[in-house]
Amino acid sequence: MIPFEKHIYKNGLRLITAPLEGTEAVTCLVLVGTGSRYESDNIAGISHFLEHMFFKGAERYKNTKEVSEAIDSVGGDFNAFTGKEYTGYYIKVAKQHLTLSLDILSDMMLNASLPEKEAEKERGVIIEEINMYEDTPMIKVEEDFEELMFGKHPLGRSIAGTKQTVSATTREALQKYRQTHYRAGNIVIAISGALNQDTIQDLVARYFAFEEEPFEHKYQKYSAQARPLLKLIEKDTEQAHLILGVPACSSAENAKYPSKLLATILGGSMSSRMFMKIREEKSLCYYVSSSTDHYLDTGLFTTRAGVDLTRIEDAVQAIKDEYLLAAQEGFTEQELQKAKDYIRGKTVLRLEDSEALASLLAMQELLYNELLSPEELLAKYDEISLKEVNALAQKLFQKDLLHLTLIAPKRDAGELERILKS
Repeated sequence: MIPFEKHIYKNGLRLITAPLEGTEAVTCLVLVGTGSRYESDNIAGISHFLEHMFFKGAERYKNTKEVSEAIDSVGGDFNAFTGKEYTGYYIKVAKQHLTLSLDILSDMMLNASLPEKEAEKERGVIIEEINMYEDTPMIKVEEDFEELMFGKHPLGRSIAGTKQTVSATTREALQKYRQTHYRAGNIVIAISGALNQDTIQDLVARYFAFEEEPFEHKYQKYSAQARPLLKLIEKDTEQAHLILGVPACSSAENAKYPSKLLATILGGSMSSRMFMKIREEKSLCYYVSSSTDHYLDTGLFTTRAGVDLTRIEDAVQAIKDEYLLAAQEGFTEQELQKAKDYIRGKTVLRLEDSEALASLLAMQELLYNELLSPEELLAKYDEISLKEVNALAQKLFQKDLLHLTLIAPKRDAGELERILKS
């Protein structure tokens, strides 16, 4: 049992601490409830832009070099990431350097200067990042599928924004967005690893002295909408990349647990149904996997594959067949138990790392409005019955819910439409 604790400060800042035995490392993660779904069309990508700018200097560490050298001097790891509903910053160091990581991260959060000159330089870096995504079909196909499913809603946009919006982002816009979203009530700090829980609350209060301000989470709610059956992106590739998926549950629904088990059985491992049938038996692809994405008010269940250009229709048909077979015949108790054991094993291995543990706890607190220990989380999966998983498969895998995105050289959509509709 990992003995984590949660503390809420007077200003609304939330702190989760989780000591981890058998490690000399400690991770501090600052997770903010902001991301691309909180952006209006004209500032698309600003959450991601701001994430980049926090490393450009503040009061105590005045530029990127000083930030990097401070962490490199103790052999630490640091990084940041932006999603649709969160932005995170973390530093992982040897336990004796915890206060250094708190000092650096708090300086970023409270004192980032967002210099105009650095914003101009970073604009070009982000545009090149967008170019990289455009040239990477395995990434691009995911963005295109979300655009297909969510349309003009912010969930359907690229996290990085567009070249046009990035080019138009001003320092003033960055400052305003930061003031609106980077408030104590919208931030969770998770610290895990080799730490002293008796002193950590006071340390965090000293370093992260945010003002006490009211915070209201505002975002555009998602509602179901009509959407095209498929989206084809013409690109001269040596391999076709596709996603075939359906709408699924939100992060607020308990169905996210059987959904994860369903994805594990179908395409979560090298012994899953999709992998064994589509790659091993039929040799239709190099990679194939199934997964779920859960947002505050909606979600997706998807299967992605990298396919031989001459056998695209065969691969789409094969994935569809596996979906429909799961809906019609369900799974076995043996398959369900195997999926539970797989999730348990992967979770145990992952949580040997302080960074992974901090992320697990912070994400739950920020996105799910619940905070479960790893043991309690795994118990949620153990409680799921075969009846629940089979019922979810019947609900999700209906022919009229299937949607497809494909990146490949020019192709006639007619046969693909026939496969999806038949």
